[in-house]
Amino acid sequence: MEHDNHITQEDKAQRSKQIARTSVIGIITNVLLSGFKAAVGFISGSIAIVLDAVNNLTDALSSVITIAGVKLAHRKPNARHPFGMGRVEYFSAIIISLLILVTGVTSLIESVGKIIKPSDPEFGTAALIVISAAIVTKLILGRYVKAQGLKFNSDALVASGTDAMFDSIISCATLLGAIVMMVWGINLDGWLGTGIAIMIIKAGIEMLSSPVSQVIGRRPDSEITKSIKQTVREIPGVLGAYDLILHDYGPDKAIGSIHVEIPDTLSARDIHLLTSTIQHTVYNRFSVMLTVGIYAVHNDNDELFQLGSRIREAMLSHQGAIGFHGLLINEKERYVSFDVLLDFSSGDRTALRQAMETDVSAILPGYRAEINFDTDFSD
Repeated sequence: MEHDNHITQEDKAQRSKQIARTSVIGIITNVLLSGFKAAVGFISGSIAIVLDAVNNLTDALSSVITIAGVKLAHRKPNARHPFGMGRVEYFSAIIISLLILVTGVTSLIESVGKIIKPSDPEFGTAALIVISAAIVTKLILGRYVKAQGLKFNSDALVASGTDAMFDSIISCATLLGAIVMMVWGINLDGWLGTGIAIMIIKAGIEMLSSPVSQVIGRRPDSEITKSIKQTVREIPGVLGAYDLILHDYGPDKAIGSIHVEIPDTLSARDIHLLTSTIQHTVYNRFSVMLTVGIYAVHNDNDELFQLGSRIREAMLSHQGAIGFHGLLINEKERYVSFDVLLDFSSGDRTALRQAMETDVSAILPGYRAEINFDTDFSD
């Protein structure tokens, strides 16, 4: 999820159009390659070439799924899906990865059968020309499709492009097997088919990991979260920005929340204006809709400031504590509340809370401590 500028509806339409156009190029190229390879594979009796042809046909189907996924993902929000259907693109990438895995497993079964009951393929000049042309074509196609995928932030295109570049390596192995058969009469067809199948399976598993991680809820990109928090901190009136949480609803849509520290002297109107400025600034720059929470800071009371500094130092001295903010000292009700950010390696939180409460009692006798443990959701 990368947002350098505000994404308009026109930008989204252009992105969808470019992804579809790239996919159509992939479909045409792969169907043509598949036809030529299948013909050569059946004529020569080479299982490796036939499997390579099937793999190209699967690539064409992947492009069809990519187009369908983008079209569905850009449907307008409705009552049932108020945040839109942007995550459909991740499911498209998952389906493509599963198709690649199925192709790899099927290929592995067929190739092992060729090893057990081998039959010598017959390669000719036409076969070598087709395979060589396929290597160059798939390499160019793969680089183009992957580049477009990275440009338009499409996991499905990146998966298809990576797979196409990988196919050129597979075709190189097939070409090597054909040359060995023609020159030395050694049949490597089944073994090459097995190697190709294993490589296809490995690629499928690797491609599957990214979209599955997105659907589960992957940690947002640190470059984005750090940029958002830095942008918020630079807004006049903001003393600190914490607890940024982002929820991804597709490659071009995210919502989230953030807490900011502000002077406790601001009026309700001042706070309203400030939070509105934060929301508009972040949305215009990153296309992220934020809900803003407020922490009031005692910046005009030296005594409270000194107490706060001592509490901060004491809390951060504990193992696993990596952040401190949101301090509130209520002298009337005699309690102190604050947030402590813990990393995922922190141990027994009950024991940690008790130790922190003891530290607070030593600094502010007679005060109760309300400690909120924050999860390290983003950098």
